[in-house]
Amino acid sequence: MTERMTSADVAFLHQEFRNVPQHVGGLAIFTPKPGGFDYDRLVRLLEERISLAPRYRQKVRVVPGHIAHPLWLDDHDFDITYHVRRSALPRPGTDSQLLEFCSRIQSRLLDRSRPLWEMYLVEGLTEGRVAIVTKTHQAMVDEHTGVDLAQVILDAAPEPRRTVSPIWMPEPEPSSLDVLRGAVSELVRRPTSLVDTAREAGHDLRSAAGKVASLTLGVTSASRLVVRRPQPSPLHAELSEQRRLSIARTRLNDYRRVRDAFGGTVNDAVLATVSGALRGWLLSRAEELRPATAVRALIPVSVADPSERRSASTGEQASRSSHPSARGRTVATPEGAGRVRPLLVDLPVGEADPVLRLAQLRYAMASHKASGRAVSADRIAALGGFAPPTLHALGARASSGLTRRMFNLVVTNVPGPQLPLYAAGARMTEMFPFLPLAQGQALSIALTSYDGGVYYGINGDRDAVRDVATIAELIEESLGELVAATETDAVVTAGDGAATGAARRSSRSASRRKSAPRRTDPS
Repeated sequence: MTERMTSADVAFLHQEFRNVPQHVGGLAIFTPKPGGFDYDRLVRLLEERISLAPRYRQKVRVVPGHIAHPLWLDDHDFDITYHVRRSALPRPGTDSQLLEFCSRIQSRLLDRSRPLWEMYLVEGLTEGRVAIVTKTHQAMVDEHTGVDLAQVILDAAPEPRRTVSPIWMPEPEPSSLDVLRGAVSELVRRPTSLVDTAREAGHDLRSAAGKVASLTLGVTSASRLVVRRPQPSPLHAELSEQRRLSIARTRLNDYRRVRDAFGGTVNDAVLATVSGALRGWLLSRAEELRPATAVRALIPVSVADPSERRSASTGEQASRSSHPSARGRTVATPEGAGRVRPLLVDLPVGEADPVLRLAQLRYAMASHKASGRAVSADRIAALGGFAPPTLHALGARASSGLTRRMFNLVVTNVPGPQLPLYAAGARMTEMFPFLPLAQGQALSIALTSYDGGVYYGINGDRDAVRDVATIAELIEESLGELVAATETDAVVTAGDGAATGAARRSSRSASRRKSAPRRTDPS
């Protein structure tokens, strides 16, 4: 199937350099059932199901003279054993060894002469576990029909669902003359297509101030954000060609406990946790933090498109039918999550009190929830086939539309299914996403909730963020502070009289109302 690339897809190819790879990564840990989960079994599984994600057998073909966007073409030389690779750690493999391996793999560019993805089966982990490391170029993930291979290989039961893969017959590859003739024919039918990209870029520049004004919370002058040069910060750096990765493991019930004690949402508690970790990291680097200091984060969020809304009953029915437990003959897409759009949020790293940090973020996120377009976490988590890898990729795509001068880092939080998933009978116990770095930005944070856990993947430039492991440790400590605050709050509330308790709640509400505008440093 030949298909013209979209302007957004082409933009990711143009934005990619040796020191700025544009692929989204993933690390999944599996506990094999008796009999093992080996390379041959993984290859067979992919061969059976890759037809459900046809883009993964297509490559990019550039049009001679660049007079039109490149094409997606079937790869006649497609070799699944090139894309699915095998590696092993010296037994017993530790987390640090696995992350060092992942760091080197994620630092390498994908081969543009082949389909833009890779998968590694890593053996030798402790307790007989295995890992699957994935790389998928952002150009592969479309907002409407994007499907990640993780959605294809995972099942909701230990017994794999049976799939019958049709015989793949790649379309004949057109010659360079045919490609050029097709591009010229398209120009004749649509003469404006030659300048579409430039026109879109001009439109982005003209609307940048308005876009920031509508997305940035607590900012009164959007135009200053566009033109202001970033201040020196550990979050800004000239990127090297190498990366350092780190992971953090937390429990979803802890975030729910914080939500139940202080109000808001689980996502508010997540952002407060990230804010506390960034505060500790900046202080460890002797950065001066004033009480009003904030780090601006781009938070991709799922929003309902009014023009495409369906009834609740239709949405629920679609979610159920696309879930892995439905033994799906079809693969779910991120359609049920609405559209992914960027939201700029100031993380209050200057605030020392974890409860006040949470209150400020609740206030900041309230306007998004009040818009009525926010898509609930339950609805996103109900997407079939483990949609988080796709949604993280869409989140990274959402950030590309804004200049990096508008924000310091990207933070994506994608709710996943709260039930165990399996690949060829091996149970997936953990899943860590990794976002690519934008030019000039030294850090990105991604997290996914799955089966009772919340798993963070932190990607940092190898030279600029040598202490990336410290951030992972501080995430766990920051959440611990919030959980401890719930215990203190419960004790104090139990000892309060009715009048005192009401006064304390009123005081909290007042502090939240007063916490809106803050100085933002930098960008």
